[in-house]
Amino acid sequence: MSEKKKIVLAYSGGLDTSVILKWLVNEYDSDVIAYVADIGQKEDLQEAERKAWETGACAVFIEDLRDEFVRDYVFPAISANAVYEGSYLLGTSVARPLIAKRQIEIAKREGAFAVSHGATGKGNDQVRFELTFYALHPEVKIIAPWREWDFKSRTDLINYAKENGIDVTVTEKKPYSCDRNLLHTSYEGGILEDPWVEPPEDMFEMTVSPEAAPDKPVYVEIGFESGIPVSVDGKELSPSSLLADLNEVAGANGIGRVDVVENRFVGMKSRGVYETPGGTILHVAHRALESITMDREVMRLRDSLIPKISELIYYGFWFSPEMEMLTAAVRQSQKDVSGTVRLKLYKGNVIVCGRKSPNSLYSENLATFEEDSVYDQSDATGFIRLNSLRLSVKKLLEGK
Repeated sequence: MSEKKKIVLAYSGGLDTSVILKWLVNEYDSDVIAYVADIGQKEDLQEAERKAWETGACAVFIEDLRDEFVRDYVFPAISANAVYEGSYLLGTSVARPLIAKRQIEIAKREGAFAVSHGATGKGNDQVRFELTFYALHPEVKIIAPWREWDFKSRTDLINYAKENGIDVTVTEKKPYSCDRNLLHTSYEGGILEDPWVEPPEDMFEMTVSPEAAPDKPVYVEIGFESGIPVSVDGKELSPSSLLADLNEVAGANGIGRVDVVENRFVGMKSRGVYETPGGTILHVAHRALESITMDREVMRLRDSLIPKISELIYYGFWFSPEMEMLTAAVRQSQKDVSGTVRLKLYKGNVIVCGRKSPNSLYSENLATFEEDSVYDQSDATGFIRLNSLRLSVKKLLEGK
């Protein structure tokens, strides 16, 4: 008897991926490997493993990717100051390429002929998963059930689960969808589809409202080495521990909430509400440290790359030649971005109140308004005349 073919499924243990697991077994007559990526979503992963076995998985892999996620994806995005359309710190976008990369590694190791995911045919995640799949394993078959099966609603999935004995506890559905990892929590759909509706306060998981935050400010110091966060209040921490600690202190002070209407890669506008507490203060701190350590022209050139880098991450092109090139440029720009930034956190606000670096380009002797012997103010006369030359010539020609 020949051995069945294998499929590796990105599995969470929820209704969708549980139904997908059984559907793959039935429709493709294949062994299905359930792969669970731990990126800090704070879910019961042992319960997910139990469900996977009971639903028919031939193997279950639970991968702790938290440090890799923060070290190799979150921190490089912070170093690039990557913000999509001015507001979104890309919490979901930076996670998908890592999940997909590990899924491909498992598929290769286990000799699977296909990989599968639970992303719908309307969203960005299907693109992010599949661009990574093709970039790392061009020959792999991709099975996207939401683009193949006949199910149209959650009720259809529930009925299929009942018919196939799938252990899925169905509770009253939240009036929105929620996705969490160590960097952020995202909310979309349902009641949030109306951009005029304010998000309910009981929706948020990582942050208190600014109104409910303490009346006394909290100070925190963040240390960087070559653009990468390495310490909090002088204590060196692992990447995941550092971000987790900052999530706690920032969340307790009402920091990191944004409400945006963004342009999806597939062509539609979508309203998303995000909590990114630790990431928000890292972004502010990193910018502050760059202000004293980066050359002006290097900073302006790097800043011109931010929209493109953010777009590539959002669209799913993490593993692309252009992203590799831009990442190398960012890394070079960060070589002197080392030092410490002091922040004051108060009722949703992140206030920079100090920055220092052994590589600082800031000179008090040059910047002072007091008497100095470094800068000859009369030199500015010729500087201004030379820069005004083209303006003067234009006006003179207009007069003729």
